[in-house]
This record gives sequence, C-alpha cells and structure tokens, in this order.
Amino acid sequence: MKIAIQTLGCKVNQVESQAMERILRERGHELVSPEERADAYIINSCTVTAVSDKKSRQMMRRAKRENPEAVVALCGCYPQVSPEEVRRLGADLIGGTGDREGFLNLLEEVWAGREQTVSLDNALERRDFEPIRGGGLESRTRAMLKVEDGCVNFCTFCIIPYARGPVRSMPLAQAAVEAVRIASEGYREIVLTGIEISSWGRDLDTGETLSDLVEAVCRAAPNCRIRLGSLEPRTVTEDFCIRLAALPNLAPHFHLSLQSGCDATLQRMKRRYNAARYRESVDLLRRWFGTPGITTDLIVGFPGETEEELQESLTFIESCGFSAMHIFPYSIREGTAAASMPDQVEKGEKADRARAAETVAATMEQAYLVNLVGREVQVLFEEERDGLWRGHAGEYVEVRAQGTALHNRLCTVKITEAGAQFVYGEVVEE
Repeated sequence: MKIAIQTLGCKVNQVESQAMERILRERGHELVSPEERADAYIINSCTVTAVSDKKSRQMMRRAKRENPEAVVALCGCYPQVSPEEVRRLGADLIGGTGDREGFLNLLEEVWAGREQTVSLDNALERRDFEPIRGGGLESRTRAMLKVEDGCVNFCTFCIIPYARGPVRSMPLAQAAVEAVRIASEGYREIVLTGIEISSWGRDLDTGETLSDLVEAVCRAAPNCRIRLGSLEPRTVTEDFCIRLAALPNLAPHFHLSLQSGCDATLQRMKRRYNAARYRESVDLLRRWFGTPGITTDLIVGFPGETEEELQESLTFIESCGFSAMHIFPYSIREGTAAASMPDQVEKGEKADRARAAETVAATMEQAYLVNLVGREVQVLFEEERDGLWRGHAGEYVEVRAQGTALHNRLCTVKITEAGAQFVYGEVVEE
C-alpha cells in the first residue's frame, strides 16, 4: 500500500508515528506525503484542546477528498477519549493510544476487507509500557526515544490522563540498549520523551529516578547529545543538578512546564508547585549549568484569571529570563474540571493577554540570544539553506554558519551575531 501519516500534537505522538513508519517500511509498504494520493491515510491525533479535535476532523475530510476509495485510519488521543464522536465521523479504522503494531495489523486487514473496525481499550487500566523503537526517518539527525507514557497529575485543564492512562516506564536497561541502537544508526542527538518523564520509574519499584535513567542513557551513547523532554519543576533539585552537570553529553536545555506565574491561578489549575518553588528550579539550573536554555509554556486567560493575576504572571516570567516560550490562550476542553469553572475569560480578552505575554517572551528571547554572542556552543547541523548551514545548539537555539558538508555533524561554534530568533556563528572545531 501507499500510506500517508499525519501527526498532530506532542513529541510522544511524533515518535509513535515514526515507529509506525518504521514498521510499515519493514513490511514493504510505501510511505508518501499526505498531499499525495494514497491507499491509506493514518491520522495520529491530539486532543489537548477542542482545536486539536477540529484539526483531526479536517484531516479526515481532506483525506477522503484526496481519494474517496482510500482507508482512513484515526488513532491517538482524540478517539481514546471521544470514541462515540469519532465513530460517527466515518473513519474506516479507529484506534487509541496503545498497541501501535496491532493497529497496523488491523489497517492491513481493513484494506483487504473494507469494514469499519474499532480497537480501543480503557487507558486508565493500562499497567504495561508499550515498547516503541526510537528513531526517525533516515535523513534526520535527531532521534526521539520514548521512555515513559501516562500521567496521574489530573490538572484541571488537561484531558491527557484519560487518554494515556497511568505512568508506565521503559526499564532502564532497555532504554540504554535502545540508546546504543539509535547511536549505531548514525543519529547524533537523542531526545528522551514521554507524557510526563519526570514520573519515570515510579511504577518500576526499583527506586530508580529520572536522574538514574539520564546517566545510563548518556553513558550508553557517549557520542550522542542527550536532550531532555519537558520536566515538572520539582524534578530539579540540588542532587538532580549535581548528577546531570557531570554528564558531558547532556544538552544544557531544560523545558520546565510553568502554565502560570501566579500562585492563585496555579492552585485553580491544580499544579503541584508554586511560583517560589519554580523559581528555585530556575536558579538551580543557572547555578550548575551557567547559561542553559530554559524554556516553558504559559497559559493565559485561565478561568478566574484577573488582570492583577495576569500581571503577576507576566512579572514572574520576566524575572525568570526564559530563552523561549510557548504562549497559549486557555482553550476549553470538555471533560476537564476547568471547563465548568466560573468566570471564563472572553475570547478576545484571551487573545489580548496572549499578545502581551508574547511581547515579554520576545524581549527575553532576544536578550538571551544577545548574551550568547562571543560564547562557544555545540551545534548539531541539520540542513543547508540559502548558503548557510542551520542547526541547533545544545541550548536549543538555532545557529546559522558557513561550512562544507556539515550535515549531522556536531561542531563547536563561536556565536558572532544575534538575529531576531536565531544566531550566527563561526565553526571553530569540527
């Protein structure tokens, strides 16, 4: 079959799509672009917001228009939490967030038989980690290694615990073996990802923590740069920093989930830290890693957020000096506690607040880039465009430099100039 895969949402969805790509290629199927006419279209969906659901529906309709005879298969978080709604959309195959190989088995069967098939379990009853082979397409320099699935935080704005189930972890020894395999395939960076990697190991009863996992993976693949996915702020302790700062191939980039810099808003969100504890994590990272890239997410316009609370949040993020931020106006997600909270913020007001936050974020990002000028960073180059090679520093800053045949090479680069959202540099050591 000619099969097109479209992926929405987080890095976990991306790595799961890559795993499906790998399996399909091994079975002799041809992977094509979603814009091409295919025999089957797989939509790996996200359901973090109502907008995400809408995008999945649009992709389904587009696939049917492209080839009315094709099999349209929908999997991921959207059908996992809204199975009845998805059934009515007319997908030929409906799967959830588990058993990707079984899902592909069913895809081949549906292609042969053309009867609608639904394969869904109860995510909350899952207890076993589904092994997913890390990696990516051959042309990529960076591979993702999924080491954890599930979340039990049940934040008031988030549906994901219902879509993914409880925490399940890849055993440490297996993660190390996967890291060796990925390195042997030529990748120079491995991103450790999961739904909530800070919870890694809690289900294994071994006493091991995320720090143990990171140490094992860094040592298993010493010639790869290891990058961490999103962290819960309380993960960052003195011990965490001491141990990870000793790892020479760990990328100095930390994405600390924030959502709000206002304690009252954090309480309504049911987050498990306050602004002071978050700031403690930021200070620890800077003490042990110098000038790391520290990135975050911010939600504005959460139910009940007053103008004063917004200003408190903006003042807080400014004090943290993030290297980059993702700003989201709050989006109602049916099935969550926040959807029925009083004092919902009007859509236009949320957009205004997002713009105000983006202004602060852009100023911080520019200051961080300027601060890099004159420093040397490690850059993994990915592609050449317009006469310059582009890649990312360990700090997760885009770097552009002149050079020859730098694809998939990890080089020392001296930063010479700051652009608006990237920096220029000179390669000093390859």
